[in-house]
Amino acid sequence: MTIGNLYQSGDWKGEKHVPVIHAPEKVKAGENFEVKINVGEAIGHPNTLEHHIAWFKLYYLPEEGKLPIELGTWNFTAHGESDTFTQPSVNTSVQLAKSGKLIATSYCNIHGLWENTVDVVVE
Repeated sequence: MTIGNLYQSGDWKGEKHVPVIHAPEKVKAGENFEVKINVGEAIGHPNTLEHHIAWFKLYYLPEEGKLPIELGTWNFTAHGESDTFTQPSVNTSVQLAKSGKLIATSYCNIHGLWENTVDVVVE
């Protein structure tokens, strides 16, 4: 078994663990565009010490590419200590030279690894 076999996916509208990727469908080559990642958009995900999202990762896989490029990693480390919580939501800026897929992964401390992808066309 490989780690890739451990990732779960699904429709984020019906599964609270799937990372939701908000990005434009089409962008201009070499220009920055905004990407937002969150979980629990349609169905809320708990954010407690006992049950929480610990991190997100964002990758880019160019068309016809064999290897993804890691764009970022975000850790959410406050889960109720002194009533302090880190919300699993990220905004970042990305610049691409060619079309491909954005791949977001997340980790829930109870339900494991999750992934989602969106296609981005570069004009």
